[in-house]
Amino acid sequence: MFSGVTIHKKALELMDRQWEAKPYYQYKPLFVTDKVIEQGRQKLQEHKVLLDRIEKELGVDREVVIAIWGIETRFGTHLGNHKVFQTLNTLFDAYPRRSSFFRKQLIHFLLLSRENNYDLHSIKGSYAGAFGQTQFIPSSFREYAVSFDGDDRRDVFSSKADILASIANYLRRYRWQLDAPIYYDIGSQLRSQELISANLKGRKGRIAVAKVNAAQGLELPAPANGKEVSIVSLEVAPKKGGGMRYVAGYPNFHAITAWNHSNRYAMAVAELAEAIRGNQR
Repeated sequence: MFSGVTIHKKALELMDRQWEAKPYYQYKPLFVTDKVIEQGRQKLQEHKVLLDRIEKELGVDREVVIAIWGIETRFGTHLGNHKVFQTLNTLFDAYPRRSSFFRKQLIHFLLLSRENNYDLHSIKGSYAGAFGQTQFIPSSFREYAVSFDGDDRRDVFSSKADILASIANYLRRYRWQLDAPIYYDIGSQLRSQELISANLKGRKGRIAVAKVNAAQGLELPAPANGKEVSIVSLEVAPKKGGGMRYVAGYPNFHAITAWNHSNRYAMAVAELAEAIRGNQR
């Protein structure tokens, strides 16, 4: 299987130029555009019956499922042109910083190819080894992909039912709450050291909503089950005054960061979902 597999130099170059490193005011416009919003609204109508079933059975908001689909692959039109087997082998062999991670992904890919009768040399995806309309990495495919179209095959390439349900299932497994908030804006400054400390801890920093309210002079609702929130900082464009925009990330926000660890990614998903929803409900 490995005979003739060469190093994929482009993947190595792209790994050190990831979009999530951009400030939010540059990152958001890559995904939240008028065209994507309009396409997302069309997808809501096109797949209404399927999305009704997903909300009922999996408990994940339809606009968020559609937003992730749109961000990941532009609703299935951009799946990536990198050979996944070559890419994973390259990143295991020649990207020392994450060699251990990609070794595991390479093994998962070999297993899922055997389990699903895939030709492992023909599957293409992203420069980081993600594939299909869900852009799952191999371990995520094996753990979260589901068949939702009545057969036993988990098809994240062409079955819209499997694609959208697999996205929803991933979020469900990270305790997504239907119709619950994703975030709230809390101002352009953090007014207590506790909030500043929580922000500096990144996506794993947590703080009680009561402390946010006391410091910021707000009346945000408490998350269900006594959960805490994270404090997320988002860069504001210089032409709009610069500085930071701070938001409280709720448990649903944290579920999105389980999909992609970047707070910027989670915020783009949330704001795209809001825009797609518009007056749809």
